[in-house]
Parts: sequence; C-alpha cells; structure tokens
Amino acid sequence: MKLVPLEDRIVVKPQEAEEKTAGGIVLPDTAREKPLMGKVIAVGPGKLLDNGNRAPMNVKKNDVVLYGKYSGSDIEIDGQEYKILRESEVLGIVEK
Repeated sequence: MKLVPLEDRIVVKPQEAEEKTAGGIVLPDTAREKPLMGKVIAVGPGKLLDNGNRAPMNVKKNDVVLYGKYSGSDIEIDGQEYKILRESEVLGIVEK
C-alpha cells in the first residue's frame, strides 16, 4: 500500500526503541520509551498559501527527523507502525 500525505504533512517510520540501557540492562517492552526520531518515508506537496502557490517543504524523503513526544498521529499499515506529522511538528533534521 502506498500512502501519500496531503498539504504539509509527512509520513515517518519511527526508529526501534532501545532494548538495552547504556549499562547493559535489558529493558522489557513496557519499560521502553517510544523513540522521538524516525526516517521520512513520504512528503506532501506543501502548504497551500493564500496567493495560490505552495510553500516549499524543508523536509525531504529519507531525512532522519526529531519530533515531540506527543506530536502527530500514530497509524499502522500492513503491520508496520508509522507517524503522520505536520512539517511544523518536526523539531529538527539529523545530519550525519
């Protein structure tokens, strides 16, 4: 299934939660924190401005982004978890 976001929305695949702490303690599923970082899978065309033009998107496909803990909407497609966010909910792009 292909998911195409509208307006200034993006689809993000969250990174997996850490299974161990830095000290080597294995965490059960219930104790793991949800990741606040993920890879952009799809990007919408941009927000429609009052003059009829579209605002360019700063985020592009395959970027790794940081987002807030309660940002966006969680969805599941074909057994995979995704998050749909507005571009304004993205806190930053991770550069390597």
